[in-house]
Amino acid sequence: MHVLLIAPNIDGTDVGEAFVAFKWAEALADRVALTVLSFERPGRTPLAAQLPKAEVITWPEPAIARVHERFNAMAKPAWPAFCRRVRGFLKSALGDGRHFDIAHQLMPQAARYPSPLRHFDSPYVIGPLGGALDTPESFRGEAGSAPLFTRLRGLDAWRFRNDPWLRASYSGAAAVLGVAPYVCEILAEVPLQRFEPVLELGIDGLAPEVGRSATPGALKLLHVGRGVRTKGLRDAVRAMAHLKDLPGVTLTSAGAGEEIDLCRAEAERLGVADRVSFRGRIPREEVEALYMSHDVFCFPSFREPAGGVLYEAMRWGLPVITAARGGPDWIVDETCGVRLPVTEPERYARDIAESIRHLAEDCALRLRQGQGARQKVLREGLWSAKAERLVALYRELAHPEELRAVSKV
Repeated sequence: MHVLLIAPNIDGTDVGEAFVAFKWAEALADRVALTVLSFERPGRTPLAAQLPKAEVITWPEPAIARVHERFNAMAKPAWPAFCRRVRGFLKSALGDGRHFDIAHQLMPQAARYPSPLRHFDSPYVIGPLGGALDTPESFRGEAGSAPLFTRLRGLDAWRFRNDPWLRASYSGAAAVLGVAPYVCEILAEVPLQRFEPVLELGIDGLAPEVGRSATPGALKLLHVGRGVRTKGLRDAVRAMAHLKDLPGVTLTSAGAGEEIDLCRAEAERLGVADRVSFRGRIPREEVEALYMSHDVFCFPSFREPAGGVLYEAMRWGLPVITAARGGPDWIVDETCGVRLPVTEPERYARDIAESIRHLAEDCALRLRQGQGARQKVLREGLWSAKAERLVALYRELAHPEELRAVSKV
């Protein structure tokens, strides 16, 4: 099966979308005849060397994409140039008689970029798409002001209704993938041919199994994430104030950002600073050590489109406390944790505290959910398993007549 995979950045030596795209490409190259189109940054390991099993075609990344990393990650200013490159390649390749069974625009993840694949007759897939979640109204007063380019998210719903290029891209796709079922609801204004929930992140394997505390009332909570209001660290700190009768419950934060100082001040104000540790930005190996040494992953992020960090914790056997919203609402179930409704800040903190108390007092439940977390990522999160499911979808979309013939037998 010949598959064309496109993404503006694919790089196993990078982070974020570029790294995730590389992991997908690496897994797919073992299973299909894969052609990859991408930009390439100067000074990086050549993508062809990183993906020896694929046909790799790259172009130099425009300088505008390297001016401001955060802006590039959010706004993708080089996307129009990439689309022109892809269209030029396809016109030439198809004109020369080349054939692709299916094409896949893997990235960008944000649901706001028209696809160059819409100009051609071959079936194509877009996604997994994510983002477009808003901040719950009751939390907006604490969220602060966002940069202008992040506030452009507010135009997403209007574009889904009115942007002809975006609508044509999604309605023309044989399938649109979303990081969680909520994406289908967000795209309700677009007549999709098919929607499939596919979390964009995966894992290479489970972490070593370790023994966990079975002492009632003793519980080490862990939060890992950027220091921004939406990640829910402030809510976890406030929850600690409702657990002063359980001095054996502690909270550790790993992450940096403007929210960390605010959370440190909140812990002081609430009288729990002695039980909350802020580690800041630490190396990956230290984060892994925290997963190994803690008991529960408390990640009440209320605007989390995907939630791949949950997989990181679950592969270590940590049960999860999170929000019943966005990606976490789909990843977590009762076998591996608890999802809480996002109401308003005071109620949310109390609900988090109640869930922590339950796990602190019920050691058997905590250990059972930890094992459930490992089993869930083993079933759903391995890159090999994710690639197999995606290839099965490719075959179904590219050759539906074969499936119809089989169904008649």
